[in-house]
Amino acid sequence: MNFQPPYPKPHTRKSSFLLRFLRGWNSWIDVLFERSYSMKMGKISQPGMDIFMVNDADWVRKILGDTHEYPKHKLMHRMLEPLLGTSIFTTNGKVWERQRRLVEPAFAQARLKLVFSLMADSVAGMTRRLDAVADGRSYEVDGEMTYVTADIIFRTILSENLEESAAKEIYDAFLEFQHHAQRAMILMIYRLPPVISAWRSKRAAKKIRVILSEIIARRLAERDSGQGSAKQDILAGMMDAVDPVNGDRFTYEELVDQVCMLFLAGHETSASALTWALYLISQCPHLQDKMLAEIQEAVGDRDFELSDIKSLPAVGNVFRETLRLYPPVGFFVREAAQSQCIRDKSVKEGSPILISPWLLHRHRTLWERPDEFDPDRFDTQAGKESSKCAYIPFSKGPRVCIGAAYATQEAVLILASIVRRYRVEADPGHVPKVVGRVTIRSGNGVRVRLHRR
Repeated sequence: MNFQPPYPKPHTRKSSFLLRFLRGWNSWIDVLFERSYSMKMGKISQPGMDIFMVNDADWVRKILGDTHEYPKHKLMHRMLEPLLGTSIFTTNGKVWERQRRLVEPAFAQARLKLVFSLMADSVAGMTRRLDAVADGRSYEVDGEMTYVTADIIFRTILSENLEESAAKEIYDAFLEFQHHAQRAMILMIYRLPPVISAWRSKRAAKKIRVILSEIIARRLAERDSGQGSAKQDILAGMMDAVDPVNGDRFTYEELVDQVCMLFLAGHETSASALTWALYLISQCPHLQDKMLAEIQEAVGDRDFELSDIKSLPAVGNVFRETLRLYPPVGFFVREAAQSQCIRDKSVKEGSPILISPWLLHRHRTLWERPDEFDPDRFDTQAGKESSKCAYIPFSKGPRVCIGAAYATQEAVLILASIVRRYRVEADPGHVPKVVGRVTIRSGNGVRVRLHRR
């Protein structure tokens, strides 16, 4: 039996400029209308700027597939630049192409095999911590999912173990950055100066960059001096990468930008998705039984191995369905490189074009029962067809997320480890409040009850 998890009730009536601004100040999802979930394209008229929202599956594929005609919009760069600098996530054109060539080898399948044991070590630490709270008490899982995903990032990218004090500092700084970066973007959209929000987001970003830049500087010094043991992590892959076109390597500043990008993309998004996944399975005991049976048949009581990930399709489908309902990145912003018509709308050069996984994944005509949690949908013909045209949690085209395989490997390992060891029970007194900022989180946390099996 499936259920409909919470999401903000969409509006049915038009609202004033001021009311839209106030609703979007805390969460961009709060400005959406019911028709937003069924339209193929819409226009949001703002003072001095029209913003176009595209939900047409064919146009989504075209826009995401053409990085020259539809580059990333400068709004995205301005919002994320304090943290990500000029990383692969925000750049365009030749700069992006060069960065992509240098980053890709670090995420090759061979290197993912090397870092799996580091992931497993971190997950073992997670279960030891969860054992201490697995007595049926109401427990907020956000913090642990944030910690374990940050620890995995530190181990697999930087070969560092993450101390709890540093984890808390980074977590708090990420929350602060998201909060103020979201508000800075809202102000920019409304052509208002984001002075205070921009300053606060830069302050939070600096805290994160200082921690990461010190580690990178130390690793570069070790490499250049020939001291320190050779590492097989993702940072080593980026440090050693040579551009096949011109022989370039990443500079120190570029490495800091790329690692900050990987931290945001690989930590905050994974933590968000895993937190939602635990909430969703807590509502479905029968689904946990199915996952447990699959795990016991494929793995038994032995340690998980990389080859096991493909042997756990039910666990994988839970993660896929979580990403459908709560895609960590709720929207992508492109711009029109030249004036054109998209469907029946005249789009001027430079106009922002929003493509929202949040809306596309819940589109009323592209999915059956779009608001229900149903991991089995991916095994049906209808679900497979919907996935082909309307499922983009990792984006699509040339700019598809470079860490998609890494994120899936991590998520299946964490979910399988939790379900094998604990029964995840719903907290009847808790309903998460969905908030859309840089990622999609619960504004009041996510609480469950854990019981040792």
